[in-house]
Amino acid sequence: MASPTVVIASLVFYSFIASFSVAANFYNDFDITWGDGRGQIVNNGELLTLSLDKASGSGFQSKNEYLFGKIDMQLKLVPGNSAGTVTAYYLSSKGSTWDEIDFEFLGNLSGDPYILHTNVFSQGKGNREQQFSLWFDPTVDFHTYSILWNPQGIIFSVDGTPIREFKNIESKGVPFPKAQPMRIYSSLWNADDWATRGGLVKTDWTHAPFTASYRNFNANACIWSSGSSSCPSNSPPSSTSSNSWLSQELDSSNQERLQWVQKNYMIYNYCTDTKRFPQGLPSECNTA
Repeated sequence: MASPTVVIASLVFYSFIASFSVAANFYNDFDITWGDGRGQIVNNGELLTLSLDKASGSGFQSKNEYLFGKIDMQLKLVPGNSAGTVTAYYLSSKGSTWDEIDFEFLGNLSGDPYILHTNVFSQGKGNREQQFSLWFDPTVDFHTYSILWNPQGIIFSVDGTPIREFKNIESKGVPFPKAQPMRIYSSLWNADDWATRGGLVKTDWTHAPFTASYRNFNANACIWSSGSSSCPSNSPPSSTSSNSWLSQELDSSNQERLQWVQKNYMIYNYCTDTKRFPQGLPSECNTA
C-alpha cells in the first residue's frame, strides 16, 4: 500500500491533468429542460449554469443517448451555505425498470464539507448507495467528475482518481445496466426534507439564488440512435484504439488508489449496513 504522501501527490497530479480537458460546446450537446430561465448556456457555449431559488430549480439533459461511455464533466458547486440543496449529475434511462448511474452532491452549512452521494440502479432496483467526503473544496474551482460505463463494470472517478467500482457480476445473478441507452441529466433542486443532516437543516433562502456551473464536457461513448450503436460491433477494442475504454478496467495502481480513497473518505457503504439489510447484505456485497 502506498503511503498517504504518495497517494496525495498522485491525487494532486491527476487533478492537474484533469484541468486541461478540451472545451466542449454545450449548445451542441445539451438542452436546458426546465427552470424557466434559471438554466443558461453562456460564453459562446463553453459554460452552463443552473440556478435555484425559492420558486424553482433547473435542469438539463443531453441531446444524445448513450449505451456505454466514458463521460467527463467539470463542475463547480454552490458555494457558501448550500444546506438543503442537491446538485444531481447522472445517467438514466426511462421506464419502470430503468437503469441509472448517479453522482449527487448534498449541500451543507458554510465550512462543512459537501457529501458526494453515489448510486447504481439496474432494472429499476437501486439501494446501492456509497457516500464520500472530498479531499478538496468543490465550490472553489472546477473539478472533473467521470463515469466509465462499459460491459465489465462502472467506475466513478474524481479528477481521475477512482472512488467507486461496480462490477458486472451478472453471472452471480446481479442485474447490470447493459441494454438500456441512457441520457446524461443534471439538476439543481431543493431537497431540504432530507439532504442535510436528514432534513434537520433547512435551506436558507436569503442566500438564493444558488448556482452550480459546468464546463469541459467530454464523451468517449457509443451514441445510440434509431436502434443501433455508433460503436463497431465486429471487432473488439484494442488498447490503442479510440474506444479502448470499452474494455478498460482498474489496473493495480488504480485499485490501490481506490482502496485508499475508500479507506479515508468513504462515510457510508450500503455493503456494511447490516441494520438496513437484516436478512443479509445484497449479493454483490459478498463478492470479492
